[in-house]
Amino acid sequence: MLVRPLGNSGLATPRLVLGGNVFGWTLTGAEAFRVLDRFAEAGGTMIDTADVYSAWVAGHKGGESESLIGQWLKAGGRRDVAIATKVGYEGGLSADHVEQAAEASLRRLGVETIDLYYAHKDDSRTPLEETLGAFDRLVRAGKVRAIGASNYSAERLAAALDLSEREGLARYEVLQPEYNLMARDSYEGGVQGLCLARNIGVLPYFGLASGFLTGKYRSEADFGKSVRGSRMAAYLDERGRRVLAALDDVAAEAGATPAQVALAWLAAQRGITAPIASATSVEQLEELLGVMTLELGAGQLERLSAAAA
Repeated sequence: MLVRPLGNSGLATPRLVLGGNVFGWTLTGAEAFRVLDRFAEAGGTMIDTADVYSAWVAGHKGGESESLIGQWLKAGGRRDVAIATKVGYEGGLSADHVEQAAEASLRRLGVETIDLYYAHKDDSRTPLEETLGAFDRLVRAGKVRAIGASNYSAERLAAALDLSEREGLARYEVLQPEYNLMARDSYEGGVQGLCLARNIGVLPYFGLASGFLTGKYRSEADFGKSVRGSRMAAYLDERGRRVLAALDDVAAEAGATPAQVALAWLAAQRGITAPIASATSVEQLEELLGVMTLELGAGQLERLSAAAA
């Protein structure tokens, strides 16, 4: 199984990172543990979560995903799977908030070191020097192994990298952008070029466009199939139907499913280390695991790209 390095972080992953946004929300208890166990058994090496997961649910305050993952880590006594989490989606990236949030995440996860700690989104109100200084102190204290950025523009990521180099601070080794066949603008172009030039690992989220690229949403009547169904109206237009048709064709040729093909396209794009995708059952996970070994031909990749242009 191919394992790819994540920038200069010392971390590596096969072509699938398990998304943790569903843990403590639509996936709980014993079934959540079964999904996590199966992912690790299949050779998965990284789980992605955030301190804000799942604050959007009534009665939740955030940290539910981290807590569940922490329970799983404790129950299995294992640390062979790296944990990535995030700070700053709520509360910004001030030094005080970054350092206090890191301590809270460490407690919920029940670990001494966060393997990959992201700035969840850019905070233009806080100087980069302050944010990177806080991350650097966490790395030097052994509380964080490597740092990353999510939802950063090329300009802001470049400024952060330059500052880290100039001041000798820990640098963002990984970028997590939104990127999939239906959402290409936030990565392709300047961000992609920067990551290639500076050896930044890239782990895109929403690899299946909130489920649209699985092919289960073909009409408005399908929107009720999941809690994310309401988002599908933004995709189900002429372009979206063209992409679904291309996925169907390539899947039939490859003996795969549309979801596997969509993730394999993503994994084949320049600069991408691995897509992030979540599963709410072991059966869903088994399908996602196919991306670890599925290789698409150049012609198939070109047809998918053209359909999504």
